[in-house]
Amino acid sequence: MEKLKNILFNKVTIGAILLFVQLAWLLLFFYQLSSYSTVITAILGLVSVLMMLAIVSSNDNPVYKIGWLILIGLMPMFGTFLYLISANKQPAKKLRKAIQESEVRIEQQLEQVSYPQQSLPIADEVKGISDYIASQGTYDRHGNTDVAYFKLGEDMYASMIKDMERAQSFIFFEYFIVGQGQMWDGMKEILIRKAQEGLDVRVMYDDLGSLMVLPKGFKAELESQGVKMVTFNPMVPYLALGMNNRDHRKILVIDGDVAYNGGINIADEYINVDSKLGHWKDTGLRLEGDGVANLTLMFLSVWDACRKEQTDVAAYLPRKSVRAKGYVQPFSDSPLDEELISENLYMDILWNAKDYVYIFTPYLIIDHEMTLALTMAAKRGVDVRIVVPKIPDKKAVYTLTESYFRPLLEAGVRLYRYTPGFIHAKSYLADDKVGVVGTINMDYRSLYLHFECGTFLYEVDALKDLKEDYLETFVVSEEVHLKELGEGLLKRTGQAVLRVLSPLF
Repeated sequence: MEKLKNILFNKVTIGAILLFVQLAWLLLFFYQLSSYSTVITAILGLVSVLMMLAIVSSNDNPVYKIGWLILIGLMPMFGTFLYLISANKQPAKKLRKAIQESEVRIEQQLEQVSYPQQSLPIADEVKGISDYIASQGTYDRHGNTDVAYFKLGEDMYASMIKDMERAQSFIFFEYFIVGQGQMWDGMKEILIRKAQEGLDVRVMYDDLGSLMVLPKGFKAELESQGVKMVTFNPMVPYLALGMNNRDHRKILVIDGDVAYNGGINIADEYINVDSKLGHWKDTGLRLEGDGVANLTLMFLSVWDACRKEQTDVAAYLPRKSVRAKGYVQPFSDSPLDEELISENLYMDILWNAKDYVYIFTPYLIIDHEMTLALTMAAKRGVDVRIVVPKIPDKKAVYTLTESYFRPLLEAGVRLYRYTPGFIHAKSYLADDKVGVVGTINMDYRSLYLHFECGTFLYEVDALKDLKEDYLETFVVSEEVHLKELGEGLLKRTGQAVLRVLSPLF
């Protein structure tokens, strides 16, 4: 009875009921209006036409425009309403303004301190894309940074715990999902202990990502122990356009000298303690040295915006350099502007690759430009290989992923299903020189709607470990062949419908 009571009266259930009631009321309202008179029907139709014109004139990707135009054409009022609540790419005005002002303040502070700038020389083959990334924010490229690559979440977790135990000044912690369990318990104990020792401990988590997996009073409990907390973009029980924009980033910074980034959230499945999808494969990086600065500044720009603070960033920059080969360039991508940093980087790698491009992604929901970049690379003779899950976490999304198999295979792209289970890793590797590891899925939400982050790597030693991981993963995965697809009419129809709705996934 107690369990049923918790289900019925928790925040998620009540919020879902309220949202459903509002949606049902709006649909009924539109229906009643349309049946009231031909004048009202004409007005509603005009609104839909105006919305379609707005979509056509927008800067959205043409593939997604077509999907929305079809949906609004078939169901004018419902399609218009759905577009307004789910396709909005801009965060709420208040949050957007706060983050932009925070970023400007941080850039102004950096002008007053000794800080490595993007003028650091780099090979011509990547200078263009590296300069582009640096121009989009505090995403300078850095040498003097040691990089360690982790091919499994449990390995990265063990390293994170060791570094957190060594913390002497501060810990910055930002994750999309924080869920109860063994992984979080180990980190929580350290975070609380370090806060009580007087360290500056800050925890930021996305409300939607953690909504179903955190207990009531989670935030208050940690705050009572001295941990500073931010719930990013809190969910509200009414229809709000800004709810689409989630903080999908994963950042851990310790003392400004060590940082972690990758696909790994804070929940037991990420360390294979309680995975219902077979073996859970995820990857990440440990950075030590100058490159940590970018991740620290990314964290502070959002933290200050949410808390209405003005942190003195100079106190949190790296204190030491580490002699290491190559360059690193951690970066963030957000819906605050029209710049598709992540997609542009991915496509630049594909267009400039000469030998091979290897890709890990849990989702493959791509637009025309990305499809063209993948297929043209393969047609130029580049060995393009993509690994997706064998066991999906979302069946509809996986069906949509499969709808892209045929054109890619026909162009010569090699596709693999990760047979042991679910692959949540998001990474690129090209020609033994260039790599990206981060949070960025190859889907609409990651590339257009979410706050994301990744690390661009050039000629660092860790790329050898990344390549070894790819080669090992190919061996344990099953390759997909054209003759095996055999989609029937019903499946192809379903995939076509899902493609129209792809911006929702």
